[in-house]
Amino acid sequence: MNALMRLAVVAAIVIPASVIAKEPSQELESLVQVSDKLMAEEYRRSVKKIVVLPGVSPASGAVTGSYRKETDGLLDGVDRGREIGVFRKDIGGIPISFPIRILTIPGMIFGGLSGTIKREIQDFRDAMTENLSDSAETRLSNDALATDVFWRLRDVSGLKPKVFALTTPIPEDTDAILYVSFSDSSIEVDGRVATITFTATATLRRQSDGQHLYENQIRYQDTDTLANWTKNETAAWRDYANYARHYLGREIVAELFERVDVQQVLRPGETDTVRRLKKQEWQSVTSSRTPTLAWDLELAGDDQKVPWAKTVNEADISYDLEIYDKHHLIYSARKVQGQQHTVAVELEDCKTYRWTVRPSYPVDGTARFGAWMRSNPDAANGNAGTAGSEAAAYIYDFASLKIKCGRR
Repeated sequence: MNALMRLAVVAAIVIPASVIAKEPSQELESLVQVSDKLMAEEYRRSVKKIVVLPGVSPASGAVTGSYRKETDGLLDGVDRGREIGVFRKDIGGIPISFPIRILTIPGMIFGGLSGTIKREIQDFRDAMTENLSDSAETRLSNDALATDVFWRLRDVSGLKPKVFALTTPIPEDTDAILYVSFSDSSIEVDGRVATITFTATATLRRQSDGQHLYENQIRYQDTDTLANWTKNETAAWRDYANYARHYLGREIVAELFERVDVQQVLRPGETDTVRRLKKQEWQSVTSSRTPTLAWDLELAGDDQKVPWAKTVNEADISYDLEIYDKHHLIYSARKVQGQQHTVAVELEDCKTYRWTVRPSYPVDGTARFGAWMRSNPDAANGNAGTAGSEAAAYIYDFASLKIKCGRR
């Protein structure tokens, strides 16, 4: 997709999208400054049994049940092989409150515009109204987000997560309840450009006394031309929805239980099968459909926030690797030892992929993760620009890998 501008950001506060549209450089700077909010390590270690609920954390509420007693949870007994976020409409009965505030473009923006832009705005409004209404019940619903967060929590060592409908009794021996929901959404149109923003809220409440251990709001935003948003039956919007859920779900879990704020520098490398383009460190090409990817990690020797980084043994660091196509994640490898990995499936000829890695550090017997490798890591887990792009906001500044046509 040729984009006019791409932007993916995380924020610990909500800033109206209308403000961002008016002053992008100023607001981006403020978002970066508050993007590193992580849950305290003492709280991480205190939570073992956690229940995920779709919705906003109530001021108070009685809960009942037990982990030793069968309860009708949203996904209790559901096979791991089920596609994430897809389930029958009669499961759970979760009420969805999902505001899409700007489904119709305000008439005032038509003033002074040419006939061509007016038609583009009308096409955009008609197409996006229908598709966003559908998404309120499927891809970007609270129950779908809760499901994604649940599956990611299952991979956190030492956690025993469950995901319930709002009406399901909570086990009395639960350590904490995690409420997740889409709290805001907006569409901002400026000339021929439209910016779509979704905000998710995560609140972790201790079960014993109701104390809020963690609360944060995370935003996913992407900008494109009106024509690109609506062409090919709104294919760009479908890609946006896929990446928004992928990003928001994993970011919630990372900030809660996984990420450490370690000073690290990750860069892609070269191998016998992967060659960097001239003067383009983050772009590479290969003739192999099962290439060997490589990367380099540097740790700051004077890291003040994470003292253990000074003495960490390189042999104890493992890596997670992911490869994306234009639409979604297509390959992953976990706990890779060393700084190389040969892709175990065949990639497609004449296609460009985006890939990244993150280091896993052993911290007091527990795995903690650094940030994913990006060419612009300081831009709040995303990148902003004015040039055209073939990648969604989330993967925009990952390393690129082009598989040659007519390979050997």
